[in-house]
Amino acid sequence: MTIFEKIQPFLVLSSVILGLSLGQNAAASQMASILIVPLLALMLYATFIPLDLKKFQETRGKLNVVLISLGINFVWTPLFAWGLGAVFLNSVPDVWVGFLMLMVTPCTDWYLVFTGISAGNVALATALLPLNLILQVLLLPLYLLIFANQLVVINPTQFLNSLAWVLLLPWLLAILSRQWILRANSRRYFEVNLSKISSIQVMALNGAIIAIFTSEGRSLIDQSDILLTLVFPICLFFICNFSLAYFVRQQFKLSYEDFACLTCTTLARNSPLSLAVAASVFPHQPLITLTLVIGPLIELPTLVLVSQLLLKIQQQERWRG
Repeated sequence: MTIFEKIQPFLVLSSVILGLSLGQNAAASQMASILIVPLLALMLYATFIPLDLKKFQETRGKLNVVLISLGINFVWTPLFAWGLGAVFLNSVPDVWVGFLMLMVTPCTDWYLVFTGISAGNVALATALLPLNLILQVLLLPLYLLIFANQLVVINPTQFLNSLAWVLLLPWLLAILSRQWILRANSRRYFEVNLSKISSIQVMALNGAIIAIFTSEGRSLIDQSDILLTLVFPICLFFICNFSLAYFVRQQFKLSYEDFACLTCTTLARNSPLSLAVAASVFPHQPLITLTLVIGPLIELPTLVLVSQLLLKIQQQERWRG
C-alpha cells in the first residue's frame, strides 16, 4: 500500500473539513461544482487500470466461499439495504438512495487491508476483487432502476449518458492504457508502478471530496440532522451482515481464514464508485452525494472494530484447539 492509501481515512476527514471551509466562499463553491465529475472519472480510470481478471483463477478450490460472497453482496445486501431504508430513511428519499448506492457496491481496496489485519485469506480476497468490481459496475445501474426509480426521478436519456461518461469511458480508457503499457513495457514494470496509479486514485478521490463539500457544504450544514439518521441503519447493516457471515461459517464449516475474508468482503463498501455515479446522475440532489461521503466516515471505524473482533474469535478458537 502507498502512504496515501494507509492514511486514507484521515485524508477523507481532512478533505471534508477543507471543503466545508472553502464552501463559505461563494466563488469557490461555484467553481468547485465543475470539478466534481472530472475528478471522479479520473479516480475510476485509475481504479480500473490495475484490474486483472487472471487473478480470479486463484479462487479454484474455494468455489463455496466465492458463491456465498457473491450471493450476500449482490442478492441479499441490495434487498436488505432497501428494507433498512424503508424502515429508517423513508422520510428522506435522497438519503435513502445514497444509502442504497453505498451498500450495493462491495469494496475493492480497503477490504484487502482489513482481511490482512484480521489474518484472513488475503489471496482469496485479492482473487475476488476483479469479479466484485465488474459485477458492481454492471449491476449498479440495474439496482438504481429497480430501487431508486421509485424514490427519485431518473431521466433515462440523462441516466445512460451520465453512466457512459463516468463509468464506460474511464473503463475503456483504462483497458486501452493497460494494454499499451504492457506492450511497451514488461509486466514487472507495470506491477512496480501500480503504486503511482493508486496514488492518482486516492488524490483524485480526495480532490473530488473537497470539491463536493466546497460546492454543497452549506446543504450539509443546513441538513446535518438528516444525515445523522444514517448512523443507525449503517451500524445495523454491519451487525446483521457480520452475524450472517458467522452463521454461514458454521453451516458450511469454513476455516477461520476464509471466514475472515468472507466477513470483510461482505461488510466493506466501495463508496468511490457510487460517488462517481451519484455526482453524474443526480447533480441537483446533493444529499445523495453527501450521504456517500459521510457513510465511509462511519464505516471505517466500524471495520477497525470488526477486524479486532475477528482476531479475538481466532484467539479463542486457538485456545479451544
